[in-house]
Amino acid sequence: MILQADSQPSQSHSALAAQVEAIFGPGGLLSKAKNFEHRVPQQKMAVAVARALEAGENLVVEAGTGVGKSLAYLIPAILFGRANGRKAVVSTHTINLQEQLAEKDLPMLQAILPVEFSFTMLKGRANYLCTRRLQRALARAEGLFTTPEVAELKRVYEWSRTTEDGSLSDFDVEPDAKVWEAVCSERGLCSPKLCGHGSDAARSHGECFFQQARRRFLSADVLVLNHSLFFASLGVLANDDDEEEDAGEGLLFKNDFVIFDEAQHLQPVASRHIGVSVSSGAMRFNLHRLWNPRTEKGLLATLREGAVVKGVAETLEEADKLFGEVEKACDGLHEKGPRRQRDWRELRIRQADLVEDTVSLPLQRVREAVGGMIEAAEDEETAAELIECNRRLAELRDAVSIFLSQCAEDHVYWVERTGRMRQGLSLNAAPIDIAEYLRGRVFYAGTSAVCTSATLAIKDPERDQAPPGKCPGLDFFVRGVGAENARRAQMGSPFNYQKQVKLYVAGRMPDPRDEAYAEALVEWVGHFVKKTHGKAFVLFTNSKLMKEVAAELEPLFAELGIACIVQGTGTPRATMLEQFKEDTDSVLFGLDSFWQGVDVPGEALSNVVITRLPFAVPDHPLIEACVEAIEAKGGNAFMEFNLPMAVLKFRQGVGRLIRTADDSGIIAVLDNRVLTKRYGRMFIDSLPEMELEVV
Repeated sequence: MILQADSQPSQSHSALAAQVEAIFGPGGLLSKAKNFEHRVPQQKMAVAVARALEAGENLVVEAGTGVGKSLAYLIPAILFGRANGRKAVVSTHTINLQEQLAEKDLPMLQAILPVEFSFTMLKGRANYLCTRRLQRALARAEGLFTTPEVAELKRVYEWSRTTEDGSLSDFDVEPDAKVWEAVCSERGLCSPKLCGHGSDAARSHGECFFQQARRRFLSADVLVLNHSLFFASLGVLANDDDEEEDAGEGLLFKNDFVIFDEAQHLQPVASRHIGVSVSSGAMRFNLHRLWNPRTEKGLLATLREGAVVKGVAETLEEADKLFGEVEKACDGLHEKGPRRQRDWRELRIRQADLVEDTVSLPLQRVREAVGGMIEAAEDEETAAELIECNRRLAELRDAVSIFLSQCAEDHVYWVERTGRMRQGLSLNAAPIDIAEYLRGRVFYAGTSAVCTSATLAIKDPERDQAPPGKCPGLDFFVRGVGAENARRAQMGSPFNYQKQVKLYVAGRMPDPRDEAYAEALVEWVGHFVKKTHGKAFVLFTNSKLMKEVAAELEPLFAELGIACIVQGTGTPRATMLEQFKEDTDSVLFGLDSFWQGVDVPGEALSNVVITRLPFAVPDHPLIEACVEAIEAKGGNAFMEFNLPMAVLKFRQGVGRLIRTADDSGIIAVLDNRVLTKRYGRMFIDSLPEMELEVV
């Protein structure tokens, strides 16, 4: 196994690194764990993490499937954190990995490590029930809710008497969004003083569930959360007065450090949080919180404020008109554009003042009226509710203003159709380059950040002959997140791909841009699915083509007794996956969400068919803006951006096949550009060495 990593002999005998190396050795502490096997790449990764933490440096480390990366970063993080009084923050992208860490890996380490430590999994505060707000909502239910909503509120109350953690995940069926929003924890409405241990509300109705969770995460040695919550919380933490406090020499907490697993998702998640987005649905939802003209319910109904009611109703009308004008303007722009033959889902807005801003002033007038109500409020709780409403209205006003004026520099602006039927609209702005933000807020913030994933590099380490520590395959990721000062390492997978996998490339396929491609695709997909009698993922980049191929192959699959599960036909993704696992003679046709983050170990998945190289859609506004920015600097956008992005996604798709040392199967690539184009070799070189046959 070839390992690429920094060579630093001066630190090879540091106490922590030596301790970690021993723990992962053949007779080390970890050997007491169930199903333990000594893995050299895992041991080397753990030592690399230990050295980076001790030196206060950043680390980017790719660890192939089967390395066991979660233990390789958890053990040095726990030992370093406990020895130095530092909190370890572990951030992941998926709930599945969070649950694996919190329910399996960390409890196991509590049993075998020589130090005691505590851990907890953090969810966003809106996931938790606030018992004080629940009691207040019950007391004012008649003015706030319709009859069905009152029934839903009572269901939440009954659930609150038996739930263990008071979070949404503890519901069998999640409650109505409006009802939950009236009773969940919110900043400014749910604080230690109002709801925490020893408060009047806690003595009357029990301590708020979020405040219980808050005490756990403030005291925990290891905190597990997701990337979205990390960036929402970045730079501030809640002190005992629930005010924002600078994190100082840390990221979320003073004196912490962070490990990002599934780090390939950092850029898009950070971009969403740093950018601006306001939807027609969010505008209505937040105004309806004050007053809903149709149901005549809302906070204002309980306060008997008729004058403000009129202002809210007028603002709702203006908001609907604004979004209607935006849609009309976008339709006009689309008609003049090069892609007018297709309906638009995302449309880039290149100039300011797409439409007149007719909603910011009405929003501000409502805020001023609510401000007067805050001053006249008879109790602190009513004032707090109104303050939170005003904060949200200010966010909506500012987002609309930023979008229409295009005042945020180096941002791209676009309108997107939202909702299941694409009947809503959202106005969006996001930074074109997220690296500068991450560089300043994460990688040059005075504490260690470790980034890891199975797919960060665009070249397999066994094929890359670069000097140790260079890892040029990681350049694309490192530049994208601004982690130029990080140490680098690549740990290849311990699996034997030469024995476990055979790769087929359909050399006789027409070019994907040829008319004959779709017909040939039907033939070759059928051919390879028959080879394994189902048990296959067929991964597409185009929904329309996917459904056409599925329809053409339906008679063949029916004849063979192979169930065909197709994404985009109304079945939830999780249900599709369960159906596929249960029926081993099935085939799943999937789009973007099945290229990554899906685990089907064992015989159920023995075949992955890549129908087309996964180049990003060139007309998405953010992709388009990134390409333009590179070209404006004289760069080659295809080689510097489009190609590396496609290679990474290709690796992720192929990576669905082999999840354990016992898995085996075939991979079929039905895009002959890997053979006919000069850049095609990059896709093959990104994979581990395996048997290849051109058919």
